[in-house]
Amino acid sequence: MRVVLTGLCLFLAGCGGGDADRADRLRRAGANPDLTALLRVADVDAGRRAFGQCAACHTIGAGGQSLAGPNLHGILGRAVASNPRFGYTQALIDHGGRWDAARMDAWLAAPMQVVPGTRMAFAGVRDPMERADLIAYLQSAAR
Repeated sequence: MRVVLTGLCLFLAGCGGGDADRADRLRRAGANPDLTALLRVADVDAGRRAFGQCAACHTIGAGGQSLAGPNLHGILGRAVASNPRFGYTQALIDHGGRWDAARMDAWLAAPMQVVPGTRMAFAGVRDPMERADLIAYLQSAAR
């Protein structure tokens, strides 16, 4: 019984550390932080964990295959709808532009609002800090 309780306490202590780190990062970002402030305190490891929800449809490794969505390796800085191995909707092709942090943030928040007609049936990531973490992970994974 003691072993179980000790293990449970260690597990719960480990879970709480993420909340404290997140609170500290938000404090360092300042009151009403914009994307630039959130990116300064973004956590690549938190972004890697958050990417788990993306991994059902996307790969991120260099040369990775496209699944229901395109491979995302090196996406930041690339033209929108530019992976030649993926069939994009005309709506996304017509949207144009390049994937920068601001565009990715908007996309992650509400893809169907950014590009009506996209096939990406994902409600979006509401939490701005989580989006910043995801963007930091996308940047780091391209190295």
